[in-house]
Amino acid sequence: MSRQLAQAHQELRRRLGEIRTNIGHRRLTDDVLLTHCLAFCAALTSHHQGEDDGMFSQLLRERPDLAPTIAKLVEDHGMITSILSQVRELTDRATESHGPALEAIGRELDGLAAIMESHFRYEERAISAALDGAVPDGDWPDTVFGFGTA
Repeated sequence: MSRQLAQAHQELRRRLGEIRTNIGHRRLTDDVLLTHCLAFCAALTSHHQGEDDGMFSQLLRERPDLAPTIAKLVEDHGMITSILSQVRELTDRATESHGPALEAIGRELDGLAAIMESHFRYEERAISAALDGAVPDGDWPDTVFGFGTA
């Protein structure tokens, strides 16, 4: 399962990197970029909700010693959610005004990328062994590992 988690994180990194590159070089229309941005926000939100509601709950049942680590990861999710809310707000404003707000969105995504990278690395180091241990996989893997193809 740790490999699947790392692959999900890599896919999220790839998607964000692609959006950031396209914003920086204006390779796509503003509307297409904004649509991709919102789809990415939805995918990352779904991934983190699956972790919070499923994977972390399961880990805590099997490995209560991971409570401080999981609390830190959930705290990170809250910080990331806040940035995603700001990105969505900027995207909504850009869509409504039909004006170029891509620079502001790009700055938010740059900050998000840095936080995501730190969070993903910590999460993979901190819980990989537990995931690969005797942790049954309830109904959360689809949400955590397969958050859509948008």
